[in-house]
Amino acid sequence: MVVETKRVETERPTQAEPASRRSIGARLLCQALEREGVDLIFGYPGGAVIPLYDVLPEFNIHHVLVRHEQGAAHAADGYARATGRPGVCLATSGPGATNLVTGIATAMLDSVPVVAITGQVPQGVIGSDAFQEIDITGITLPITKHNFIIRRVEDIGPTIQKAFYLATTGRPGPVLVDVPKDVLLAEGELAPAEPVQLLGYRPTIVPHRRQIRRAAEVLRAAERPLILAGHGILISGATEELVRFAERTQIPVGLTLLGIGGFPGSHPLCLGMVGMHGFAHANRAIHEADVIVGIGMRFDDRVTGRVSEFAPNAQIIHIDIDPAEIGKNVETAVPVVGDAREALLALLEEMEPQRHDEWLETIASWRKRSSGRSRGVPGALAPQYVVERLHALTEGKAIVTTDVGQHQMWTAQYYTCDVPNQWITSGGLGTMGYGVPSALGVALGRPDAEVWAVVGDGGVQMTMFEFGTIVQEGAKVNIAIVNNGYLGMVRQWQELFHNRNYSETPISSPDYMLIAQAYGIPGRRVTRPEEVDDAIRWARSVDGPTLLEFQVNQEENVYPMIPSGGSIREMIEEA
Repeated sequence: MVVETKRVETERPTQAEPASRRSIGARLLCQALEREGVDLIFGYPGGAVIPLYDVLPEFNIHHVLVRHEQGAAHAADGYARATGRPGVCLATSGPGATNLVTGIATAMLDSVPVVAITGQVPQGVIGSDAFQEIDITGITLPITKHNFIIRRVEDIGPTIQKAFYLATTGRPGPVLVDVPKDVLLAEGELAPAEPVQLLGYRPTIVPHRRQIRRAAEVLRAAERPLILAGHGILISGATEELVRFAERTQIPVGLTLLGIGGFPGSHPLCLGMVGMHGFAHANRAIHEADVIVGIGMRFDDRVTGRVSEFAPNAQIIHIDIDPAEIGKNVETAVPVVGDAREALLALLEEMEPQRHDEWLETIASWRKRSSGRSRGVPGALAPQYVVERLHALTEGKAIVTTDVGQHQMWTAQYYTCDVPNQWITSGGLGTMGYGVPSALGVALGRPDAEVWAVVGDGGVQMTMFEFGTIVQEGAKVNIAIVNNGYLGMVRQWQELFHNRNYSETPISSPDYMLIAQAYGIPGRRVTRPEEVDDAIRWARSVDGPTLLEFQVNQEENVYPMIPSGGSIREMIEEA
């Protein structure tokens, strides 16, 4: 009997014919990613995705080996916000996939286009509790715009195409693609790209002209109008149109936390941030306005406070690409569904120049009476001063990422942003640990930019293992740790509302200078105000990542503050 060799060749690749040279699913997946313009992936290998990592070196896709999958998701998120292109992250099955969940949820709440690719156990053992099996599509269903599991090799191309289309069109958001290992190993061909047709998915881009005219009529009759601009301005690229519209109608502009940078912070019509820790004059303007135009924002609880007392004198015009957001939290007089930029262009056609001098003078008097932000304790190293000097020395041109907490609010207050996409933070989910990995994504996506991660001593300890990734990639990220020895925002609430019962908010830190040394990052510790400028100048001069630790006044609070669920009448302006 003659033994045929074909049997061996059809079962698995031989040494003479490695998998990377055959048209297997892993290779088709990389081809599909390249077709979508992907040249950078943040990921971490594992058993279910070994076939993908086996072929990845063949392609012009740079893989960034993070130290934890959560870092991959946050880095992809930061990359997307800074570049306007979808960020891509990759993880294996089981714990690799579940480690992406917080980052995916962060992107979902903030409408960020991220495509997360996860490996899955072979289909033949799905449902058997196989090693590292988890139903990641079931887990992420509530926190993705859509998700897929690819069951046939011929579906790889169309599925990747749909994933990127969904992530980037309409209201952007994360999409997850789960790929079983047997699909990655199966032979096939990449289906040609075709126009994406998805039943039931037809985002409204151009708003209805009748609604635009209704909005214009309400605005013409307004005496105290106000614009509230959110993240949708940045997503749609509508900054220029918003400036033109505000100037033509002489309407002041308040910004949500994620709307910062959507309207120049130094513009005379800009009121700065609104909401729980927004400026006092901006919040008063909301309370006294007779018309509010919300553009690309959700009227979430951090802006409205107690909904029953929010903007009691105002008619609401709400412009948003997602019809589900309109009327969800506040009663809307004029709903306008559509892209923010298209809506503003249409309004510009309808609106003739307006004057609201008396209204602007009133707001100016409120602004003069209260700076709307705290100044720190005399003689101590104040966190506000640190951010103020960072803004001055970078001339307000750096891209700044943050974690979540007091330092985030101080940075929002003091780092005035005049250009889009230079303020990158977690808004909706409020994710501690976001600042460092997102800064990595920003630095790799925008190597031309100066990047600062302003983080707290609590948040940085959640993801500081990504220092290793920053060093390995040679990313120029300046890390500024605002160290007050507390989980500061929770401590502030405990001080103001729980009789200073600082339960589990004092937090110790490692010696950050030794941590920096261990990773090979130059570092400096700053304890006095007179050291701040020199330290920032030094960090900016270093060719590579740096770490600055600012040991600040421990019990400094963020003001103004509207208590959670409160109204503007309960706003605390200062200690």
